Amino acid sequence: MSNPTQVIIFGGAGFVGTHLAADLVASRKYERVVSVDIGPPRANIAGVEYLFHDVRESIDPNIANGSPADIFNLAAVHVTPGHPDGDYYYTNVLGAVNVCRFANETGSKNLVFTSSISIYGPSEAALDEEAKPAPVSAYGRSKLAAEKIHLLWQAEAPDRKLTIVRPAVIYGPYERGNFTRLSRMMERRAFIYPGRTDTIKSCGYVRDLVTSMIFMSARNEGTSIYNFSFEHRYTISEICSTFSRVAGYHQPQFVIPIWLMNMAALPFEVLQTFGMKTGINRDRVRKLWFSTNILPKRLVASGFRFSYDLESSLAEWKRESRLKDFD
Repeated sequence: MSNPTQVIIFGGAGFVGTHLAADLVASRKYERVVSVDIGPPRANIAGVEYLFHDVRESIDPNIANGSPADIFNLAAVHVTPGHPDGDYYYTNVLGAVNVCRFANETGSKNLVFTSSISIYGPSEAALDEEAKPAPVSAYGRSKLAAEKIHLLWQAEAPDRKLTIVRPAVIYGPYERGNFTRLSRMMERRAFIYPGRTDTIKSCGYVRDLVTSMIFMSARNEGTSIYNFSFEHRYTISEICSTFSRVAGYHQPQFVIPIWLMNMAALPFEVLQTFGMKTGINRDRVRKLWFSTNILPKRLVASGFRFSYDLESSLAEWKRESRLKDFD
């Protein structure tokens, strides 16, 4: 099997893509590291070639300069809730079709796709890769459909390698997401537990995620599908306690009944019908209350070793923050 001298990251300007690009440049495995995305990168990485393209449109094979490439497909609409249902399918499914067509046209044989644990749906019981997918959101359903498209691409030729990773909640530098918002609320003493303190929120540090993608892709000789999260399934209380130890935040004490939170969200939903975006709704409340209880069974069985746990990763993130803690 050939060893391409270039790697192309679709969605390479985003949170995970920025970390992945930095690791691939540092590895010196490739002569050319290309990021293809529709927006500016979270951080400019020296040695990365940035190209502007929307994966919802056909991808010009000339991007590859006539040579095969290792491909990472990270491009997605992923914030949920937050978009009309059609947006998830339009980007995540059509994007999968276009990336796989690009891989076919360029003779590329190695593709890594980032799916999501959303394909399982919420669950109090621990779920490994053998669990039956049961997505409850347009995001989860679109990611499951995108997995099938990538699997069809791999099945067309026996020498193609496909690695599918299903990440849990991922956090770290440049995130601007769930963990950043939690830190800001805890800093203001504004966080209140939604309904209970024992909700399981499987999660993982972005640098371990990137390492796992490279590790599992290198070991894979056909199709590999794996979950990514810490082995320990942290509860929301444990996550808050760790933030408190690392950053000195006040430990949240209060729990609001879920029915009361749903009632409080209703006025904000009314405002949204008039075009005022608040980000507060009952779907988001339910997402906070339900557990995501994921086991990285195949990753651990493969011999992968995590470099971080929750506390050491938050400490590193805080230490590296430039403008504000956990930025």
